[in-house]
Amino acid sequence: MDMQSEKIQLAKMLLETENPNIIESIKRIFKKNKTVDFWDELSPEQKNEIERASTEIENGELTDYDSFMQKHR
Repeated sequence: MDMQSEKIQLAKMLLETENPNIIESIKRIFKKNKTVDFWDELSPEQKNEIERASTEIENGELTDYDSFMQKHR
């Protein structure tokens, strides 16, 4: 059986089932296989902050951890 025929057969089986457990299992399989880039889940504000920080680092506008902590103790 070729791929297209198998997909049609699976679609028919899905349409005919009344078992919610099967439907949930299939949904979990698709969710597990879907890879999400964390960048796509960030808000525009978060993306802007990260981009701004990256630019500051590239421009040498940074402070090392020890210096920062000494000023705030």
